[in-house]
Order: sequence, then C-alpha cells, then structure tokens
Amino acid sequence: MPASNHVLVVGHGPAAHRLVERVRHHGHRGPVTALGAEPRPAYNRVLLTSLLGGTLTAEDLKLPDPPDGVRVRTGVTATAVDRARRLVHTDTGETHPYDHLVLATGARPRIPHLPGLLTADGGLTEGATALRTLADCERLADGPVVVLGAGVLGTETTLALLRAGRDVTLVHPGPHPMDDRLDDMAGALLADHLRSRGAHLRLRRAAAEYRPGKLALDDREILRADALVLCTGVEPETALARRAGLAVRTGVVVDRHLRTNDPRVHAIGDCAEFDGEAPGLVTTTWEQAETLARILSGEEAHHRADRPVVRLKAPGIDLACLGPPDPPGATRHVTLSDPARGRYARLALSGERILGGVLIGLPRATAAVGQLYERGLPVPSDRLGLLLGTAATERPASVELPDEAVLCHCNHVTKGDLLRAWRAGARDLPGVAVATRATTGCGGCADDVRLVLASATGGNSDP
Repeated sequence: MPASNHVLVVGHGPAAHRLVERVRHHGHRGPVTALGAEPRPAYNRVLLTSLLGGTLTAEDLKLPDPPDGVRVRTGVTATAVDRARRLVHTDTGETHPYDHLVLATGARPRIPHLPGLLTADGGLTEGATALRTLADCERLADGPVVVLGAGVLGTETTLALLRAGRDVTLVHPGPHPMDDRLDDMAGALLADHLRSRGAHLRLRRAAAEYRPGKLALDDREILRADALVLCTGVEPETALARRAGLAVRTGVVVDRHLRTNDPRVHAIGDCAEFDGEAPGLVTTTWEQAETLARILSGEEAHHRADRPVVRLKAPGIDLACLGPPDPPGATRHVTLSDPARGRYARLALSGERILGGVLIGLPRATAAVGQLYERGLPVPSDRLGLLLGTAATERPASVELPDEAVLCHCNHVTKGDLLRAWRAGARDLPGVAVATRATTGCGGCADDVRLVLASATGGNSDP
C-alpha cells in the first residue's frame, strides 16, 4: 500500500485498537485515524467481568496508547458514509476522508422483550443494565442482583459478582447454564460449581415482568432485583453499513480479504460476517485484525474460518468448549467422567480428529486438546493420558504448541510472546505478567504459562 494511503477506522474497541497497532507494526506509514464513540481511551472490554469481581480496576483495563502517527478521536460517532466521495460524516459535524475504511463497530446488547424493562423513550428502566461497556459497569446498582441469561457472559458475570460479595440470582430458560455449548453432564457440573459459590439458580425459568427492584418470573415467583444485569446476547452493529448500502446479513458481509462489497471498505470484529458466521469471539477478532493489518500494509494475507476454543474466564474453574456439544459427522466419542472431583471431558471424533467437545476441571489437557482441535491434528493413541495430562503424554510431539498458539486469550499473549519475555529476563510468573500482561485478566491461563516457563527452563519454573 502506498505510504500516502489514509486508513480510517470507525470504532476504537479491542478490534480497532489491535488493528492500528498491527498496521504500524507491519510497516504502513500512511495516516491512520480511529473514531471512537465512547468518551474514553480504548480498553479491554473482555475483562469487564474482572472489574465487576474486584480483581481489576478500570485503569487496569486500559489498553496501551496507540503508536506514533495514529490519530484517535474519542466521543465521536460516525453517522454516514459517502462511498462515492470516500468521506465519513460524524455527529460533531466533521467529515473524515479515507482511502481505505475499516468498520469495527462491534456489537450491541440484545434487549429482551420484557414488560417494564424499557422507559417511554426507549431507555432501560432504573436498575437495569446491559454489560458491554465500562459505563454499564458503573451503572450497576448496590444490593441483590439478578442476572438474566446463563450463556458465557451471564455465567462469568455471576461468578464475578459472587467474588465481589454480592447476592446473585441467575435466571435462565435452559436446563443448565451454557446449554448451547455444554452437554448435560458438563452443564450439571457447572451448575454445581455456581451453587457452591453461593449463586441462586432459577433454571427453566423466564422473566415475565420487571419493575425497579423486582423481577417477576413466569411461575409467579418475585425476585428482589435492586440490579438487573442483561446477559441476553448481542447483535452485530450494522446500522452504519446498512445506511451506506453495504451488504449485510447477520453482520457486515466480508470476503477472505475482509472486504465488503465495496473494495475500499473492510469490516472486522463483532460486526463482521465471514462465510456465513459472525462468531463474536475475541480470538476471531485478534486474527482478523492481524490479517487485515497485513493486507493494508501491502502483504499477501487472507482470513480463514477458525475453530476457536471458548474458555470460561473465571478463577476457580477450568472450562473449555470446542464447537457444539453434538457436532454432525462424529463417528465416536471419548469420555472421561469424574464428577466427585469436578472433572469431565467428552470429545467428539471423526476418525482421529476432534470435531467438538468440552473439558471441565482438566486444565493440563485444555491447551493440548485445544491445539489439536484448532489445527485439525490427530489425537494421540493414549487418549486417557491426553485428557489427564499425565507425564508420559503431557507434551507429546504431536501436540507441541507452536509459537503462535494463544495461551492468554484475555490479552492475546502467544507462546512466542512468553518465550521472548523469558529470553529478555522474565523467569517467573510475576515477571512474565509484567512483560506480557499474561495471567492479569481472568487468570485462567496461569497453568499454561507455567508449563511454557518450565519447558524454557528445562522443567522447572518458579510458582
């Protein structure tokens, strides 16, 4: 790309922040501008539940300042795109030119149709909040909390609020938490874990009506809800793209070069739909930002549909989901069940390759199994050893992690990043945390980081 080309990014969340940093890293020297609707610098919204839990502060969530030469405008909302003149109009009355436009507008909370939830002007009633921004966290009222929805975010939010000492009731219409990702056994173990932490579960229940301080359920039970947290899903933010005449289905439709139907307009992150999917996962966001940064810097690169592993970001429980609980095409299953110790694994295989699965309470197996799944590699013959992480199969050659393997998903820290920090003198967990920010999010990657340090030091690492 010529040095004079101007890259304009609409959005300044994690996707946009990562993109502008990587664009500079890959050598693009033209102007780069990012327009952020929020009135504050970029922060890692993936870690909002750690803020709720009291393990991190708002300052801890702040992302590094952008590279030199990147102009960031906060508190500015893009309102229209003039594709013919290559201009973006904003709510401040400004217009911004571009040679290449990147939409990183993210997703918005899906607000359920619940009587009493919305005010006459369409805002949320007092006491109710979604959980998408720092401002949402700041709105959370004191007193007993009801969390509506037990997907990944609802489960993480419940555990975070319990760590902060809050009284929490989790309401979910499904048979168990995360029922879209977990089978019955894993779901039961997760429900038991939530109860052991003090959560009040209302499963197979739906909200019927909300009034400030109270939530009525469909069985007429009335819950005290000084705060109501809506964890009821998200929808790609596509309004700007629709107004611009770009192709939109669930998200903004992009090809393998992350281009829309206008070759000068790209989309990444939660707003983008590739190959019929808008997964809304941070791992996909990081990979798209890296790919597009290479493309905008003149390199040959393309995006491929990934097979991400979803890990619950909550201290005290190791839970990983690989695809749906019952993927089509599976010809056999490998199961390890040890409910007395809170351990369970079920892998769905086609031949020797993993199509999907779930692991809970097996942290030493998660990294290796996740890499086998993501890279489409065959499982080793000692499958029990793989799941238990026993000494004989802890790091077999077939599951040796590549340097690009992401171990800290909260801060996108790879094995290679850890090894570079080790070579620079970070020889223990606290040192690596300072150098890379690994383990400073939910903390769930600590065991994986220790294993990398142990391998770098010949088998021993400091705790």
